[in-house]
Amino acid sequence: MAEKKLSGQTALVTGANSGIGEGVAISLGEAGANVVVNYVVNPDAANAVVDRIKAAGGNAVAIQADVSKEDQVISMFQQAVQQFGTIDILVNNAGLQRDAKFHEMTLAQWQLVIDINLTGQFLCAREAVREFLRRGMVADRSVALGKIICMSSVHELIPWGGHANYATSKGGIKMLMQSLAQEYGGQKIRVNSICPGAIKTPINKSAWDTPEAYNSLMTLIPYNRIGVPEDIGKLAVFLASDDSDYITGASIFIDGGMTVFEGFSTGG
Repeated sequence: MAEKKLSGQTALVTGANSGIGEGVAISLGEAGANVVVNYVVNPDAANAVVDRIKAAGGNAVAIQADVSKEDQVISMFQQAVQQFGTIDILVNNAGLQRDAKFHEMTLAQWQLVIDINLTGQFLCAREAVREFLRRGMVADRSVALGKIICMSSVHELIPWGGHANYATSKGGIKMLMQSLAQEYGGQKIRVNSICPGAIKTPINKSAWDTPEAYNSLMTLIPYNRIGVPEDIGKLAVFLASDDSDYITGASIFIDGGMTVFEGFSTGG
């Protein structure tokens, strides 16, 4: 039985109907939080996440919204507050890839990734901060006024040829996260980033779904295993709880050691 470190709090997780978002939503629900499961398409998958949280004794609701659309984000937060009274935790997870060689990348491919991965985090974080400030401190629920967790990537640090739009969006998330942590730390709003490496999700299936691909991937990971969404969920619970109250403005890498650059282990 998971410890209910987030009992009485409400978390909104964007892009929560699959992959990392699904794992985070389930972990937060197991820790006692009410969970808003955001999705854009595939409502059946979102409702399956809601059902799984409820089956474990939690409370959840699915809300459709495209995080790159201001009116939809505002409506999503209004619905969430109407449903649960407030939002205590935002997990800015929604993201996608549209890969291309840079000289072949279209403006549409560039803009879509920036709109979802970066502008979406801006819009959701802005609404979360507004709600935190409106609600005010509830000391018996958390020592922080609010918590924002930005889903970044090892590629806020590691350049990624063929994925310039994605890597740029993640670098932007780093600066957005740190700027918010700096600006709102005095109001006890904590803002941090989770930076996953290779995680076993549909977005990167080609990197792990054959023995050859998996073995190649392991040359980049000193710990010699691929991550799973539950790994990210456990870290999200920690960052959303009072256990991490002195952590803000931090990029926390959860990557099996990918950012220590295993290719240099034998001298380069």
